[in-house]
Amino acid sequence: MASAAHPAFPSRGYGTSLGKLADRSTGPTFGASSSQQHRETQRSERERERIERERMEKEEQNQLSEEQREEIREAFMLFDLDKDQKIDYHELKVAMKALGFDLPKAEILSILQTHGSPSEPVNPNTPHHPRLLLPFAQFQTVMTQRILARDPRDEILRAFELFDEGGKGKINLNDLRRVARELGEGLEEEELAAMIDEFDLDGDGAINREEFLGICLQ
Repeated sequence: MASAAHPAFPSRGYGTSLGKLADRSTGPTFGASSSQQHRETQRSERERERIERERMEKEEQNQLSEEQREEIREAFMLFDLDKDQKIDYHELKVAMKALGFDLPKAEILSILQTHGSPSEPVNPNTPHHPRLLLPFAQFQTVMTQRILARDPRDEILRAFELFDEGGKGKINLNDLRRVARELGEGLEEEELAAMIDEFDLDGDGAINREEFLGICLQ
């Protein structure tokens, strides 16, 4: 009796599918994506820090009087000799001194290293030795912070020195007369003498530093 033929098992494509690994070279690269995301996060952080820093600087500048802001601007413009909106070490030193801050060399250099930027070559074909320069915006920030941190007594004593010609330690009638003339104030001799009498607590005919501080701080 002839046996019925068994149906053929369907062929399995062992050679075509089994063991064939996915081509990972064309799939998503997790490491690269993660690195790009990290860079984007860093950029966002730096931008937030910049915005916050500018906001704080603006708030600090708003604490100055209009006269103080103008003094900062005038000092910078006066000593920016080449008018490039940047000042070097020597210009920064005299500009700060004009505003009442006579700093040692090391402190001036520290300001330039923190807030300055290197100069650009004038001629690319010649050797260039870059100098650190301070732009106006950074100068304004530095001076604003220092003025706000200054003891009010220092500002008053600085004004005292403008009155006290010759560094006598006292402001006498001649000093008041000179300052009134320089300011264009047409004060009579009796008025000037009355000002001395009113604030001269020790009766020596002049106003000393402590008396001047008392006038300004009362």
